[in-house]
Amino acid sequence: MTHGGGISNSRELEFVLFCIENISLRLNIDAKCVYDALSKKSDILSGYIVPEYESLHTQSKDYIVDEILELMEERGVEL
Repeated sequence: MTHGGGISNSRELEFVLFCIENISLRLNIDAKCVYDALSKKSDILSGYIVPEYESLHTQSKDYIVDEILELMEERGVEL
């Protein structure tokens, strides 16, 4: 896994937005809170979602959301 990965193209940006939006919908919380948890309270956005885009984006929506929520729980990231 590559750490510190910045968004490098529109596909990655769309995927990041997809992840944030679907976590927000699943948990019924504001998308800004999700973004802050993934980018400011942790490095999950730049250290997992973006670097793993190639493998993650081929999975189902539920799988992606479950994986990210599990990672947040493992790391103690609160929303």
